[in-house]
Amino acid sequence: MIPKVFREVIDLGDGREISIETGKLAKQAHGSVVVQSGKCMMLCTVVSNYEQKDLGFLPLTVDYREKFAAAGRYPGGFFKREARPSDGEVLTMRLVDRVLRPLFPKDYTAETQVMIQLMSHDEDVMPDAMAGLAASAAIQLSDFPFECAISEARVGRINGQFIINPTRAQLAESDIDMMIGASADSVMMVEGEMDEISEEEMADAIKFAHEAIKIQCAAQLRLAEAFGKKPVREYEAAREDKELEKKVHDMAYDKVYAIAEAGSAKHERSAAFKEIKEAIKATFSEEELADYGGLVSDYYRKAEKAAIRDLTLNVGLRLDGRKTDEIRPIWSEVDYLPSVHGSAIFTRGETQALATVTLGTSRDANKIDMPSYEGEENFYLHYNFPPFCTGEARPIRGTSRREVGHGNLAQRGLKGMIPADCPYTVRVVSEVLESNGSSSMATVCAGTMALMDAGVQMIRPVSGIAMGLISDAVSGKYAVLSDILGDEDHLGDMDFKVTGTSEGITACQMDIKVKGLSYEILVNALKQAREGRLHILGKITETIASANPEVKAHAPKMINRRIPNELIGAFIGPGGKHIQELQKETGTTIVITEDAVTEEGIIEILGTSPEGIEKVIARIESMMFKPVVGNVYEVKVIKMLDFGAVVEYIEAPGNEVLLHVSELAWERTDNVSDVVKMGEILDVKYFGLDPRTRKEKVSRKAILPKPEGYVARPPRDDKRSSSPRDSRGRDSRGRDDRKPREPREPRKEE
Repeated sequence: MIPKVFREVIDLGDGREISIETGKLAKQAHGSVVVQSGKCMMLCTVVSNYEQKDLGFLPLTVDYREKFAAAGRYPGGFFKREARPSDGEVLTMRLVDRVLRPLFPKDYTAETQVMIQLMSHDEDVMPDAMAGLAASAAIQLSDFPFECAISEARVGRINGQFIINPTRAQLAESDIDMMIGASADSVMMVEGEMDEISEEEMADAIKFAHEAIKIQCAAQLRLAEAFGKKPVREYEAAREDKELEKKVHDMAYDKVYAIAEAGSAKHERSAAFKEIKEAIKATFSEEELADYGGLVSDYYRKAEKAAIRDLTLNVGLRLDGRKTDEIRPIWSEVDYLPSVHGSAIFTRGETQALATVTLGTSRDANKIDMPSYEGEENFYLHYNFPPFCTGEARPIRGTSRREVGHGNLAQRGLKGMIPADCPYTVRVVSEVLESNGSSSMATVCAGTMALMDAGVQMIRPVSGIAMGLISDAVSGKYAVLSDILGDEDHLGDMDFKVTGTSEGITACQMDIKVKGLSYEILVNALKQAREGRLHILGKITETIASANPEVKAHAPKMINRRIPNELIGAFIGPGGKHIQELQKETGTTIVITEDAVTEEGIIEILGTSPEGIEKVIARIESMMFKPVVGNVYEVKVIKMLDFGAVVEYIEAPGNEVLLHVSELAWERTDNVSDVVKMGEILDVKYFGLDPRTRKEKVSRKAILPKPEGYVARPPRDDKRSSSPRDSRGRDSRGRDDRKPREPREPRKEE
């Protein structure tokens, strides 16, 4: 039976289209779509079990995978099978998850999976920009209790013109790379990097993307309508008890408000809140707690949230006693670790990050091998969040998605300020040692200082800040919070991280938890973030005002040189012999790559010894040395032969040429040693290629005065007869017709 296919097309306005299709593939899933643009095709399936789990949260899994077959490639490595997800795939999963999760009911706890796979790749289409559209479209065809259709779009800007879902080539020319997730009514997620743009420019980019998302949401609804919208499934809703809620609220609110108003430290405050909660639970019998103990905890958290929010909205005070725009106390230090190439500690309140910088060659670049993109990163950042930083002990199960995401945000914030001519591969590692909010932004600040401490000549230093929002839809009141705490992140309506320099924004990540956030509030939050960012930047520059002029004595120095393509083989030597000997002799690391445009050889010399680096440079310059016809050069005799002396150019050691016996002097020379000695330094004139021998010719006699009455003799020819001779000088008939040499006086010893 031929399946009935339903299809909707989205016009991107510039000749490109995105189609959403269902009815052909994966029909046993609760919802499935194929999203296509050009030759790029993605399959998204969604399934949610019908049994609720007693978890208190939604067990939602968003899985995004790129199949190597989609690009006509094999997976790298020994096992030719896709394994764990790459960092790029994890980042796409996070982008989709952050928009979907808030739209499920808070009491919906059924196991839910959203699986997206790239089945066909197109070089001109970046698939991650369509992953959110695919996920939402598949959910619209299901019976999930999901609030509304959403979509995601990438926005770029080239020559002042915004573009939706630009190609990778266009993105290379763009000064903005932002992903926006939104419903038809509200922006919910923003993430991206920028070339120091203003707050107003960022708001304009979000608005532009939102208009395109509205069209994509409408297409999903039309597809669901044509396919046949399923009734929303029934599920066991969370238990409610209004009387119990009021009772717990009345018991908790004033006490929580008083502790919040006191402005205490994290652990002290947490202990006080826990004591209030335990006191409330103690008023109930064991039977009552067994019956609705979970509700008591839920209602306590609700009362705690209300008290803290009211304190901020009505009085302008926060949990730690700060005002809404106040930044926590900051202290920082550089050059903390003696053996690393660069290090810095940045502490803001109860959040602390220790960053290290390592400098290397192009061999140390981070290799990216995905079906949709192959390349290298010469600047990358890794973020670690161990359990002790929050005073906890929990299993360590490898790098988490959160660590990948936070590290990527910090990397995007800093990488635009690494100059294009930086010769090193730079790796930054951030160890979060304490955390009470904004650890990714502390990473940016510590990373900036560590880079400057390492001698990386940043264009401008970067700082970062996390902003929050508390709002009341009924009264219209709102408060934008600078440098939020961990608790303020959980109870607030927005988590907005922004990094930048004194000139503008370099990266951002925003999650909005309320509907209909106005652009006025967004712009105000951005402006307040700028003030906080500049304050933090001032603290950073108090610690280290500019990058150290040189790398540290124990850090490797990097020198780059270029050689013609035809000299690469000679420099490396047979089987790498020459380059290996040179590395061993000089104590350096030498890496040779080829410029894809000019085809020149790029030689990277990395070493801690200036003398060793100079030796390598001298060897390169020697190979590159090209004498000019007619010029006089200083040479040194390095070998004596019967028919001349081998000399090397003083300014290019290792560059050798034969000084023939006939070019030593105007007088006839029978013995080379009569004119020059081993190790002697003399001047010669360069004549280029000899037309007879096709070898380079130099002459000593050409720069000597010609003796008076000199008569040129026929040139000496070691081959006096055209007849071939044996080792004793006899011709083919056994005759030796050469004239006997005149006996000469024995040479006097010097």
